This record gives sequence, structure tokens and C-alpha cells, in this order.
Amino acid sequence: MWTRRYSGDKNWAKQPGNALKSSHNSNLEAIRYRDTASQSAKTNVGKTLTRRNKTRETSKGAPLASAGLREAQGLCAPHKSRCGRLEDLMDDVRASSAYVASRSSHVVVDSAGIEKVVSTIDSIPRVEWDFEGIHYFDNGPLTVQYLLVLDALNFCFWPDEDLTYEHLAAGLKASLQSDKSAFDADRLQKYTGPELRELLRWPRPLPLEEERVRLLHEVGFELERSFDGKACNLVKSCGKSALNLVALVARHFPGFRDHSVYKGRQVFLYKRAQIFAADLWGAFRGEGYGEFKDISSITIMADYIVPAVLRQLGVLKYSPKLASTIEASGEIGPGTEEEVELRACSVHAVEKMRELISFKSGRQVLSVELDLWLWASGVQCPSLQHHRTLSIYY
Repeated sequence: MWTRRYSGDKNWAKQPGNALKSSHNSNLEAIRYRDTASQSAKTNVGKTLTRRNKTRETSKGAPLASAGLREAQGLCAPHKSRCGRLEDLMDDVRASSAYVASRSSHVVVDSAGIEKVVSTIDSIPRVEWDFEGIHYFDNGPLTVQYLLVLDALNFCFWPDEDLTYEHLAAGLKASLQSDKSAFDADRLQKYTGPELRELLRWPRPLPLEEERVRLLHEVGFELERSFDGKACNLVKSCGKSALNLVALVARHFPGFRDHSVYKGRQVFLYKRAQIFAADLWGAFRGEGYGEFKDISSITIMADYIVPAVLRQLGVLKYSPKLASTIEASGEIGPGTEEEVELRACSVHAVEKMRELISFKSGRQVLSVELDLWLWASGVQCPSLQHHRTLSIYY
């Protein structure tokens, strides 16, 4: 029931000496890899009131926002960095995550745990894309359209214990193979819940199905309005910059605006917007639509799995109350201090890991590489217990 981030080579985790052997009561064993592959002083997270977007209407009159999750999750207006500088976008993700980590009440980033884990790492595994064969890829614009639709729907599988990311990716792939126009912008605006289930070949209502349909409509509407219906035009407009692409996605598609408010300050995470950039980079192997001169600018994609793995590694420590809630499979509300801390502290911890690994190895380490390692580690551990939050963001 894991939410997939972007596809990479999980086989490294099965090699002798690389497999994780873990239970939720013990730390994951250190991993050695054979494959090769500051926090900003400026911050745009000054005290702010939660700003909620009013419901917008599509050209067909269908609402682009429903009251439920948008109200609960504090969906904010498009992020505008101080002085309008795009480079502040990811700085603000890092800085706001550091702010949360420095004031957290339920999650602690353990510096000694970071040093211990980093001491066991020789190198980060090389990222490969779609080794499972579950994704659509034709090396062209249709792949870009597929990935935007995929990442618009890539969230919250856990309420249905049988549903996984693979069902989403493979179902959308099969639909596109049988009908190349399935993801045309005008058609995306018209899908219903039952029709989405049919696309995915899923026999019952999907978790947060109304939200998934709303997001499909939103993607179709904005693609048609601003990009001649084509996601490839969105990517072309970013000028080979992952940073620009994340900003454009967050600006044009409200459902990708992964913001929270924590102790009076705004926190930026942009999980699914960043995954879109990472998916393109992985699918096109850093070329064509996946060529980004600044892929190093994006952070990890804070979801369910990364915090759980970091906890097992001893990098994160939970309060007794939070640990008890997670181990009892209790739900944690979206936008609560606990939920924001789990995600933001994960981002901050991995940034510290990345800095230390880069210093130790003498080479640049990408957050997307660390994200792959952590995610793949988690899915190799059936006993791993993650937090449960109903959210459209992950």
C-alpha cells in the first residue's frame, strides 16, 4: 500500500550485504552500497495567517476545490518567494523544514544517529527508472502527459489495504496503451469516479475518490487554459530547470500546493510537484524532457515511508505518544503538529545526511538519490509501520 515516489532500482537492496533486516522495534542494519551513481540563511516563512483559496469553477462548472480536505489541510495561495526569486523556492522548503525541526515537540532529529548512518554509507545507488515495467514510456510528449496525470493521483493508498502505487501506474499505462487520447486535456475534465476506477481496473471506490477526480479535472482545465492541453508545453516552459518546473506546477495547479502552517509560520514541502520533476529526470535519463541543469535543487519527497525508515535508522526519534499512535495504526490529522513534524523533520534530517555524505565522499550527492534509497529501503521491510494521514499531498 506504499505511495510510490519515482521508480528506481530496488534490486540493489536484494544484493548480499545490502538487504535491510528490520522490525519496527529495532533499527535497520547499516547498508553498504557497491553501485555509484544550508539550510539557507534566508527564509520566507515569516508569521502568516492561513490563506484559503476560494473554490474555482472549471469551464464545465465543476468545482476545482471541495471544502473537506482543502479546509482541513490549509491549502494556501501560490507560493511567492521573497523578492520574487525562484531560487528561494527550495530554500524555503529547506528553511521552513529546519524551523520545524528546531521547535518540534513530537519528533527529534538525532545528530548522532545521522553520523552513525552516514559512517556506513560508501556511495548512493544509481537511479534506474521503471525496472518493474509498470510505467508508460514512449520517449515523447505522451510520456510527459502520463507522468503529470500519474503524479496528480499519487497519494493516499493506505486506506485500501489491497491498493498500491503499482495499480495506479500500471492501470494508467494500460489505459493509455489502449487509447492514446485517454489523457487529453478535455477528457481529463470529464472523468467521473466510476470512470477513473475503470481506467485503473479497480473494483471498488478509491480512497479520496472525489478528490482524485477533482484533481484530474483541475489538471485538464489548466493544461487546456495555459498550455494548449499538453504537459510537454509546461515542461518546455521551465527552461530545463527543475526549480522552475516545481514553481510552475505549484503556481498553475492548486492541488500540488503542498503547504502547511506550523506554530504561526508557513511550511513548504511540494512533495508531488517535486516528484513530477524527479519522474521526468528518471524516465528520460536526464535528457530531453528530463534534462534539468539544477536537479540538485530539489529535496526529498516527504511522505509516509521516509519518516518510518529514518526512525528505524535512528535518525528520527518520536515522542511516546506519537509512537503509540503510529504503532496502533491510529490516524494523524492533516496539518497537525505531529503530521507537519514527521514530514518536515524528515526533509531536514536528510538534508543533513546529504551534506555529511557529500563532505565525506568529496562529491555532490543528490537528494533524489537519498530519497530513492530511503523509499526502497522501506518497501523491503514488510513490518515497517508508517503514520496514517488522509491527505491529497502524499
